[in-house]
Order: sequence, then structure tokens, then C-alpha cells
Amino acid sequence: MKEKADMTEKKINPMLKLALELGPILLFFILYFRLRDDHLVIGGNDYSGFIVVTAIFIPLITLSTFILYRLTGKLAKMQVATLVLVIVFGGLTIWFNDERFFKMKPTMIYLLFGGALGFGLLRGQSYLQYMMEEVMPLKREGWMILTRRITAFFFALAILNEVIWRTMSTDAWVSFKTFGLTAAVFVFFMTQGGLLTKYSVEEDDKT
Repeated sequence: MKEKADMTEKKINPMLKLALELGPILLFFILYFRLRDDHLVIGGNDYSGFIVVTAIFIPLITLSTFILYRLTGKLAKMQVATLVLVIVFGGLTIWFNDERFFKMKPTMIYLLFGGALGFGLLRGQSYLQYMMEEVMPLKREGWMILTRRITAFFFALAILNEVIWRTMSTDAWVSFKTFGLTAAVFVFFMTQGGLLTKYSVEEDDKT
């Protein structure tokens, strides 16, 4: 029992948690539009404002994720994977002085999780249930339906990100990444309220 308790996420102020999760993204947006026309020359290489802001964003999100872990004692698998991909693709962006790597990062995140969930579905399992069952108890049928929907949603976001960064300006992509993706995730989960209510096991637990 003690081991299980140790794995439980500690409760912190919801606004603080939100600030730690979204703060680095909002700062990226603000800094980009302040520095987008600037250039920094290091070692004979000319770095655009986008590259500079990317270099600032990596330690920011690393620090915020570390603080979140210290306060809650736990990180979601998606948070860990996101941090790793930010470091990898952000590092490639800086190393090769090519902003395309960082723009591909959301695509890789959504393909990774969509692929993992899809693989589980092919095996008749919901990996989403394994990750979220403690905070959102549902019947198995509900988990399978929700997993199929989220898998399709992740693949759709991956495609959308590719279309936007390849066909639109960097300004448009930064705005989309900051607000568009966040709004899309929020709207998606808001529309799942009926499913969550229908397949909730809360009533079963009370009987």
C-alpha cells in the first residue's frame, strides 16, 4: 500500500500546474514575435530569431517539467515524451540551423502517441486505459471507443501540423502551435463528455 501511495500524484494548485504546463509555450509565442526579425551571429553562423527562441525554449520547458515533477512527484508519459522530443528536435534545429526540425516536432509527438495507441487497438487493448484509468474510470467498452477517437484525433493533428508548417508562414505556424493545437485538444475532450458519462463506472462502484 505504501508503494502505491508513493506513486500517487501530489495535489498542487491547478493554476500553478496550468502555468507550468502552458507557460513555456506562451513565452515561446511572445519571444518569437519580439525576436523574429533579429539575428544572432555566433562562431560565424547567423541564427534567426526563431532559432534563438528555440534555444531559449528548451531549458524553459525542461525547468518547468522538472518543477512540475518536484511538486507533484509524477509526470505523465506524454509529458516525458514531449520533453524528450523538444530536446531532440530543438537540438537538431539549433545544430543544423534549420527551423524545419522544430516545426516537425508536434507531428512526431502525435504520430508517436497515435501509433502507440493504434498498435494497442490492433491487439485488442487500450493503452490509454493503462495510463489514465486511475483518474478517469471507465468501462472497457468506453475506453476502446475513446482510444479509437483519440488515435484518429492524433493522426489528424499530425497531418494538420504538416500542412500548416509546409504551406504557411512561420508566424502562422507559431500561432497555430500556441493556440490552435491547445484549442483543438480542449474542444476534443469537451465533446467527449457524453461518452465519459455513458461509460463511467462511478455508479457501479457505489453499488
